[in-house]
Amino acid sequence: MCGNLPLGWKMVLTVCMSPCTDVTIELDSLNVGKTNIVKSKTLTFTGKALNVAIGVTRLGGDAYTTGLMYNENGYMFENALDKEGVPFTFAWNKGRARENYKFIDNRSMLTEVNDVGEEIGKEKEEEVLGLVRMLSSRSGVTVLSGGLPRGVDDSYYGKLASAVDSRAKKIVDASGKRMFSALETGVDLVKPNLEELENTLGRRIADKEEMLSACYELLDRGAKMVLLSLGKKGAVITDGMRNYYCKSLNVAVNSTVGAGDSMVAAAAIKLEQGAPMQDILRAGVAAGTARVINAGQLSFLKEKYMEIFTNLHVSSF
Repeated sequence: MCGNLPLGWKMVLTVCMSPCTDVTIELDSLNVGKTNIVKSKTLTFTGKALNVAIGVTRLGGDAYTTGLMYNENGYMFENALDKEGVPFTFAWNKGRARENYKFIDNRSMLTEVNDVGEEIGKEKEEEVLGLVRMLSSRSGVTVLSGGLPRGVDDSYYGKLASAVDSRAKKIVDASGKRMFSALETGVDLVKPNLEELENTLGRRIADKEEMLSACYELLDRGAKMVLLSLGKKGAVITDGMRNYYCKSLNVAVNSTVGAGDSMVAAAAIKLEQGAPMQDILRAGVAAGTARVINAGQLSFLKEKYMEIFTNLHVSSF
């Protein structure tokens, strides 16, 4: 589902540099060094930015996705996006999209084994930058999220962020040097989780004061807002002057896969609408929560999102 964009159409553009086939395997328990019996196995054709586009579409927003795709199995990703109603245009590369294995036991403990994927050439890097320049001129919000292919330097995130049209708002969901590289260009919203924030800044975060101090460091580096995911505890949002917290509902967790991407999708729609910080936060937590209770699905259900959204409360932090 690719081609010319309708004249005047504004959308949430997502940029995926690292599509992957996720093989999710459910087990009673994962016993290292022993034989394990599979209860169920699910294949999904995904990537963080692709997940965000699907989430935006499920919420009734207009999404478009671009980035890299691979000749040997890319048609499977196209079929998955077509099924969700997400239009796309990709830069095509030789080889196969990487495969990731996710093992989930009866305690919902997730163990991941991630492939490194194919290398790409400099010409493909430039091709993607050209697509981002063209497509972001028609976007209200552009989302950069996920990994980079083997051999692509972390500084490429800064190039991607610089390629985004100046009229589009930017969301970045990355960590470490990739995040820092993008922040140098100025970013409207960055969404780390607590572990990513600790790893990015190279220190442990033990309490509220340290959490806010860490977020402020990202603001000082170029972010306008930080949306910090705290997993089952909810999330925090800050712009350095106002700090808000939203506690998640106590729900049965079926899978945490894609919860952060769902959070970004809902936040992107609210950011495009010019919603206040509190609503961006509440929407993000609602979508993340709706995702973790939705077993066997790549994303969340809008009906469940709406139900959760109305029952969440935001407080000063």
